[in-house]
Amino acid sequence: MSEPDSDDPGAILRALTREIAALAELSGSVRRVVMHAPGHSVEVEWSDNGTRPEPPVVPAPEAEAPEDAIVVRAPLVGTFYTAPQPGAPPFVSEGDFVAKGRTLAIIEAMKLMNPLLAECPGIIEKVLVGNGEPVEFDQPLIVMAQGDGGDPEGGRR
Repeated sequence: MSEPDSDDPGAILRALTREIAALAELSGSVRRVVMHAPGHSVEVEWSDNGTRPEPPVVPAPEAEAPEDAIVVRAPLVGTFYTAPQPGAPPFVSEGDFVAKGRTLAIIEAMKLMNPLLAECPGIIEKVLVGNGEPVEFDQPLIVMAQGDGGDPEGGRR
């Protein structure tokens, strides 16, 4: 936002109104905004009518996993990404052998990209969440079969 002329109350209020509109566009959950400028303030409050609520996050049902399977769970709430960037190949696919420490996916939370790392070697049996889907804490994300050998580069078996 460019600084409005501090001598023009109308310019200040117009600038504040643009900022409020931008905030409301970013989040359907904003209900009240208070903004201050030297000698001026704007307070806006609105009801649910006309806002765009975000769809609720529904955790995936518990996966049917063999007893010896490893279920990788979400360590935090965020958005699940299977690849480092749009159009890139996924970090892992079903059937891949993964070594301990290999990146399985990314969970974005508050604009931070958090890598989800394999805690032990294994074979990817099923990826339970789609690319770009929201995830909840402790939600099952990936099912792995325990493995102690295979391709150390993490290729397909």
